[in-house]
Amino acid sequence: MIRLTQYSHGGGCGCKIAPAKLQEILSEVPLNQVWKQLLVGTQTSDDAAVYQINDHQALVLTTDFFMPIVDEPVDFGRIAATNALSDVYAMGGTPILALAVLGMPINTLPMEAIQGIMLGGATVCQEAGIPLAGGHSIDSPEPIFGLVAAGLVHPMQVQRNATAKPGDKLILTKPLGIGVMTTALKKGQLTPDAYESVLKVMTQLNRVGATLATNPDVHAMTDITGFGLLGHLLEVCRGSAVRAEISLSLIPILSFALNLASQGIFPGAARRNWDGYQSQIHLTELSNLTEWETLLLADPQTSGGLLLAVAPNSVSTILEQLLAEGYGYSRVIGECTEGEVGIEVKR
Repeated sequence: MIRLTQYSHGGGCGCKIAPAKLQEILSEVPLNQVWKQLLVGTQTSDDAAVYQINDHQALVLTTDFFMPIVDEPVDFGRIAATNALSDVYAMGGTPILALAVLGMPINTLPMEAIQGIMLGGATVCQEAGIPLAGGHSIDSPEPIFGLVAAGLVHPMQVQRNATAKPGDKLILTKPLGIGVMTTALKKGQLTPDAYESVLKVMTQLNRVGATLATNPDVHAMTDITGFGLLGHLLEVCRGSAVRAEISLSLIPILSFALNLASQGIFPGAARRNWDGYQSQIHLTELSNLTEWETLLLADPQTSGGLLLAVAPNSVSTILEQLLAEGYGYSRVIGECTEGEVGIEVKR
């Protein structure tokens, strides 16, 4: 049996360069020129670029790719494509087409595996109602797959990660624990039932983002990927100049992941994430979080859920909508407040 994860040193969104290192890389790159039609660029580390075309349309453009996070080729292709399209949905956009990004060790990986990866990606594009319209491929030492994805959104409905307001409630639409469970898979410690549960989460399209964007009470939106819940929530806090308060007991977590995490099974990126931003995370005296519980909040998620900042009066309506559309893990996990930028974590 082919084990794709054995062909790479990392997998999924855990492949991301650490936040601090990425800032260092970009520190000398002139990215902040003023472009009138560029509605969203690099300033707030948002999910995708948004470029206004006319009074009614803006182009959402993103790219996302990584090394295998699971062993089954079709599943890897599905996960990578779902994850890439998530950035379009997180900006409030509707995807219109995608291009494949493919790097494969042609001389060592069987052709049927490469074909399976492409098939998985194409299947997700079909599910999203868009063409996989081409792409680019190279012969590389490790398998890499993802998409360049384009979408459209009305300029007045663009969802940003930097527009949360004090008093907003924070809603998470998918559970945490993906990095923990995929690490267990690589170690040969994940049961078939556990695999099916995490695969279902990673291959669920975040298409509800396009619908939520039409609701003016959704003030900010982002998706949770490689920097973990804390990392992406910090981006919201920094961009919006707010403080966040969250409670571990309210956060949805995959049940299989809890036992694995308590045994210390984490990807290396979870510790790297925590080390990179722990100075802005405040644990209350009563929280009594164990180390593994803290690392769960920094666990890199691949094709994770949407994080919404919502006006309090619309919370119940939006939760009903999310549950009706199949996002059964959706929960209010905390709120935004005034104060020093950072995150306060309670049990």
